[in-house]
Amino acid sequence: MMTRLFAAFGAMILSACALAADPIVELKTNMGSITLELFADKAPKTVDNFLQYVNEGHFKGTIFHRVIPGFMIQGGGFTNDFVQKKTHAAIQNEAANGLRNEPGTIAMARTNDPNSATAQFFINVGDNQPLNYSPGNPGYAVFGKVVKGMDVVKKIEAVDTGPGPMPPHQNVPRKTVIIEDAKVISSEKPAQK
Repeated sequence: MMTRLFAAFGAMILSACALAADPIVELKTNMGSITLELFADKAPKTVDNFLQYVNEGHFKGTIFHRVIPGFMIQGGGFTNDFVQKKTHAAIQNEAANGLRNEPGTIAMARTNDPNSATAQFFINVGDNQPLNYSPGNPGYAVFGKVVKGMDVVKKIEAVDTGPGPMPPHQNVPRKTVIIEDAKVISSEKPAQK
C-alpha cells in the first residue's frame, strides 16, 4: 500500500514538473533554425502573446528587418516587401522581471511607449544593459533565450545592411532574412548546444 502511495505521489510530482516546463519554439529561417526557450514564469503575458502569434502563423513569411552588429537582430513585424502585418492589441511591459538583455536573450521590441509591444521581437547579440529595467527606465522585456542556433543568430548579425526600401528604416539586411516558419516544438527543455 505504501509503495503504491509513493509511486502515485512520484507520478504527481513528475506530472507537475512536465506542466511547468518552459515552452520551446523553433524559428526556421532561410539561414537556419533558432530554438528558443520561453520563460513563462518570469514574463507570463509576454510569453502568452508571443505564443499566440506563433500558433496563429503570424511570423511565417516575416523578416528580420533590422540588424545591428554587436547589438541585436529584430524581426516579426514585416513581410518581405516591407508591409507591416496586422497585430493584436499591445501588451503590458514586463521588463521588471529580473531578466537581463544579455547575449542570446529574446526581448520584445516597442516604441517609446513602454506598453506598446505587439509582435516584433529582437535577439540580443551584445550585453545591452541600457535596455534593462531600472527605476526611471521602463526597459525592454526579456522573455526567453536562444538554446540552439546561436550560430544562425551570428550569421544573421553578420549580413550586410543598408537603408530600407522606405524611410525611416535603417540597418536593413541587403539579403533578405526570412522567418519561414515558427512553431512550438516542445514544452520540455532541449539539451544545451
